[in-house]
Amino acid sequence: MPMILQSDQGTNFNSAFFTEFCKLWRILKTQTTALHPESDGMVERFNRTILNHLSLFLSKNQTNWDTHLPLFLLIYRSAVHEVTGGTPSEMLFSRTLRLPCDITFGQPSDTPSSPNEYMNNLEARLGSVHAFARERIKLDSQRMKSRYDS
Repeated sequence: MPMILQSDQGTNFNSAFFTEFCKLWRILKTQTTALHPESDGMVERFNRTILNHLSLFLSKNQTNWDTHLPLFLLIYRSAVHEVTGGTPSEMLFSRTLRLPCDITFGQPSDTPSSPNEYMNNLEARLGSVHAFARERIKLDSQRMKSRYDS
């Protein structure tokens, strides 16, 4: 569960049910300023990325975009992010997604021998992946800052 959830001011995010849900799970809910999508820049950028990539796959009448969305998300989640140096799948699950090419060409086996070994490995992998991503984000932030300070 997330510790913080930021949403727009849509009615589904402001309902009594959703408010109680956030209280139950101790989620701090914040919301963006009305009619200012730039206050939710990362989400808006991701939506733009989805739209740009989907437009490459759409048929001429553009009525089948929904059939291409799962494939796009699979590809996106398995692609290395420029800033973090890892895939979204690795950041969230501490493992890469299994793709059809992995079945064809094989993938290294790292099956743990026990649940405790799995949890220890998972904790260690997530820790190292997140530390690596934090360092990459910090370096990218410094690079961007120096670019605008010049």
